[in-house]
This record gives sequence, C-alpha cells and structure tokens, in this order.
Amino acid sequence: MNPHRTGEMTTDVLVLGGGPAALCIAAALSQEGLRVDLLSAQDPRTPWPNTYGIWCQEVERLGLAHLLGHRWERSVSHFGAGGNDDGLREHGLAYGLLDRSRLQQHWLTALDDAGQRCLIGKALGVEHNDTLLQVHCSGDQQLSARLVVDATGHQPALISQRRTSAVAGQAAYGIVGRFQRPPIEPGTFVFMDFRCDHLGAEQRQQPPTFLYAMDLGEGRFFVEETSLALAPPVPYAQLRQRLLQRLAHRRAEPIAIEHEEFCLFPMNPPLPALPQAVAGFGGAAGMVHPASGYMVGAMLRRAPAMAKAIAGGINAGDLDSAALTRLAWQALWPSEERLKREFYRFGLAKLMGFDEARLRHHFASFFALPEPLWFGFLTNTLSLTELGGAMVRLFALAPWDVRAGLLLPAREAPHHG
Repeated sequence: MNPHRTGEMTTDVLVLGGGPAALCIAAALSQEGLRVDLLSAQDPRTPWPNTYGIWCQEVERLGLAHLLGHRWERSVSHFGAGGNDDGLREHGLAYGLLDRSRLQQHWLTALDDAGQRCLIGKALGVEHNDTLLQVHCSGDQQLSARLVVDATGHQPALISQRRTSAVAGQAAYGIVGRFQRPPIEPGTFVFMDFRCDHLGAEQRQQPPTFLYAMDLGEGRFFVEETSLALAPPVPYAQLRQRLLQRLAHRRAEPIAIEHEEFCLFPMNPPLPALPQAVAGFGGAAGMVHPASGYMVGAMLRRAPAMAKAIAGGINAGDLDSAALTRLAWQALWPSEERLKREFYRFGLAKLMGFDEARLRHHFASFFALPEPLWFGFLTNTLSLTELGGAMVRLFALAPWDVRAGLLLPAREAPHHG
C-alpha cells in the first residue's frame, strides 16, 4: 500500500489504525470485495515493536502456520517455589512466535492486491451525514464511509469507553539478547515459571510475577518478567529488577541486550457501551482475553465472520450507518461471546486476590486438566457449556487453599502499593 494524505472520497468501510488489529480487519473486509480505506497515524509498514506468541495449533487450524518465525515442540511451566525441576509441567503442545514482518506483510499484500488505499492522518471526530459517517481528521480533512471501524488500540480514537473505578493491567518487561549461560533449557519454550527462590522474604509478599521465555536459537533468548493483572500495574522498574535477580540467581546474566520490550495492556475493561457511532475491533473493542492476555488468535478467527456480516449489510443497500454499526457489533460480540467474556473477567477477579503460593497451586491444578480444556480456555475456543464444565473439573482438582480462594468474594481490581 502506498500511503496518501487524507482526501474526500467515500468508501464502504474506513478502518482506523495501522497495527495488527487494523490490518487484520481491513484485509478481511477487503477479501469480502468491499472498498476499504485505512487511516493510520503513521505508515502501516512501520515495524511493530512487540512479540506475539501463539499456540501452534491455533495457526495450524487456520492454515497460517507459515506465519510463524519460531516453533518450539517442547513447552513447559514451573509451578514450584524453587529448584531446577520443582513443579515442572510438560504441556505437550507446540508453541510458536509469529514473524512480525511476515504477519504484517500477509495483511498488507491482501490490501495491495485489492487496490485499497492507505491514508496518513488521525481521526478527531465523527458525525452522521444522511446514510454516511463523516470523519473529521487532522489537517482539516474529512472522509466519508458507510461504516467506520476503530482499531486504534486500547485507547481508541473514536469509541466511547465505559468509565470504571480501576481497570487491571498486565505488565511485562523483557529482553532479547545473549547471556552468560542459557537462562532456560535450550530448545524450550517456558510459558510460566513461578519459581521464586531468587526473591527475598519481603519481595515474596508483593504481587507475584513469572518468567515467560523462549530460546530463539544461535545463543539468543527472549526472557520476560510478567505479572498477572493488577491495578495499578506492576511498575516496569520492579519487573526489570525481578528479571535481573532471576537471571543472576541462575548465573545467566545478560552479556548483550539487543532489544528491550515493555508491554502493558488492560485485561478486564468492560465492553464499550452500545450504541456507538462506530464499530470496533481488537483492543479498541475489548478483544483481549481477560484471563490469558491473548488477542492475535482471536482476531484471526473472528475477523472473517465480522467482515462477512458487514459485507452482507452493505450489499443489502438499505441499511444506514447506524444500522451497519449495530450489525458489526453484534457479529463481533454475539451473546455467547459476551457471556464467556464475563465468565473470564469473573475468574480473573478471583485470581487477582491470590497470593504467590495459592496462585502456583491454582495453575498447577489448571494445567492438570485435559489438554483440550486448558487449551480451549486459554484460546477462548470452548463453548459456554464446555467452559462451565471445565471450571467444575478445575474446582474438583484444586487443593483446598485454591477452592477457598475461589469461594471468597471476587475483587474487581485489587490495588497494591
């Protein structure tokens, strides 16, 4: 796509944003034969800074395994307090890292092939104009479209979000580099390492964090200290300190840092209030999994159905923009998806009240579930009935301290100092 300045042409769908969510839904809409404009604050070919991990089974089911840059057949977690093999859990599923450039180009090529436009600018406001939406942009420009989809992330340009007392955020600090010795077993992906024998007694009373790590090959590793959702989130400085302590305890101090990664995203915000003037997708539409933090797999699965519904409404010819927007939201968030999301938010509120030991016990029980259940829970591919059944089985498997924690009143978003 060749970027252009904003203009006055009318299109079927105007997609706001230039990141993964915007390109994903724009490409899906394009494949439905719609005219799509992408309005991005910067060139959508700009490299993305963050890494995107995904269970290989997700992309294999979608026929997109070629978008993986790395693949690990061995995936493990540690749910013990310390020791080399304390609480080791073999997951038995392959895990992958998406090639950011390949994924980006996959969607850009779809837009290029359809001759869609990329416009550079920011959306500042929107208003109805007969059957169209008129978007006011930076530089006193205006764009018209039958439908607008805001995919500008967790602080969307045009979507009005519900106010809530405290939204819990998941924070992570990571580095890509080389180390004195391998920080994890070579050839392995570590999903969660809750071992805390490197921390002092006072630190173990603070909100727990875990290691998420990958062997990238040729002596390079990605290691990331991650917290579960908290409000306010764990500061980057604290995560960095804990990561360096963990590495030093294993005599795996970094000797060359190629890249630092800072991640922070809301885990449990309420869905945007409806009706809205525009539709949403990705973080702007609350698509982050409240329990696992995953979103890319959900976008890949759900974009085609949403695009198909939008195309059907536009091709019908008699729906105004307000009706098209309602149709888009209904396609993205049917009643079962909304109910499942509230179930996940309720579960996250429980976990946010768990101390370090209880959290380790919980995850050890969770990954003792049959693989289809824990995998389906993490990827949001279970039906509502299956999800309820999985949680009943988890309660039966869990030790008494976890059961007691699950029965206590849920906390919306605990604060920490």
